[in-house]
Amino acid sequence: MTANDNNQAVSTSNPDKKRVVESSKVWTALLTNTSYLKGTLTLDYSLKRVKSAYPLIVLYTDSLPPEAHHALDARHIPKKHVPYLVPKSQRDYSNDPRFYDCWTKLTPFSLVEYERVVQLDADMLVLRNMDELMDIELDSRSDSMNSNRVFAATHACACNPCKKPHYPKHWVPKNCAYTSQHSSPKRAQAKGAPCTAGIGLPNGGLQVVNPSAETYGTILRALNSTDASSYDFADQSLLGDVFRGRWVSLPYVYNGLKFLRWDGVHDAIWRDERVKNMHYGMNPKPWEETEEMRKKRDARDETHEWWWEINDERLKEEKTHGVDDGW
Repeated sequence: MTANDNNQAVSTSNPDKKRVVESSKVWTALLTNTSYLKGTLTLDYSLKRVKSAYPLIVLYTDSLPPEAHHALDARHIPKKHVPYLVPKSQRDYSNDPRFYDCWTKLTPFSLVEYERVVQLDADMLVLRNMDELMDIELDSRSDSMNSNRVFAATHACACNPCKKPHYPKHWVPKNCAYTSQHSSPKRAQAKGAPCTAGIGLPNGGLQVVNPSAETYGTILRALNSTDASSYDFADQSLLGDVFRGRWVSLPYVYNGLKFLRWDGVHDAIWRDERVKNMHYGMNPKPWEETEEMRKKRDARDETHEWWWEINDERLKEEKTHGVDDGW
């Protein structure tokens, strides 16, 4: 791709810059199919439940089927079409197919009609108000090329607690940023480890962004380079590479990956009462569980019940408004 091609990509990647909501600060979540629809609906409900002052916008691609649109519309959840991003050299993610969709989670950087975008994964559940993310300091988007605070995120956990054989060999507890905080659990509730700690990789589940055409142009150039095929973890690998040492590290409470809580992983710093946002990374997702699976569930995943309680509350409330579509 030439420089001119890339400039054209930047200008057409967000062709409609009209806001779909009045707020200049928004939450976003990507939805490409119905497998994450229940999660998205409950995420939206959980934000409203904690009285967030900011709306959630669902970013959807061409692949989203009509039934998903109907479910979003029935609940008056605003949405915006975004292009499906694919790198020039696509890596084989057959061991983790979810990563094929993850490139598109980079599109919030292009939403220049908004002052602040906080991208959330659809398998998250907001337990406590975290509107402060809309106001944390990031460098001006007009000077993003020289910024040392391009975006904010929590660290990726490099422990590989599920022992996936295809994960990089250096993904072990001693190289994890969270391990470096075990001796100071009180501090870990409020401060993230330095962004260069451990493997220095952000988790892509939550990104706090000041959208910028310049920053998005940098991302697209990386996406269309041959180096993109070397990224083990799609969007988060790209961000960690291109902006290494130039992002703001947030404490785990904003992206509480469920396995951080497991015995022997990062239970040394985990505090149930401090977590603001649960992230149900790794399968199964709570909504994929049958009643039989719930009865036999491993005790370490009792956080799934937190999701079910709020989801059941959502369904009950929706019925009072005449919405009962099975989602």
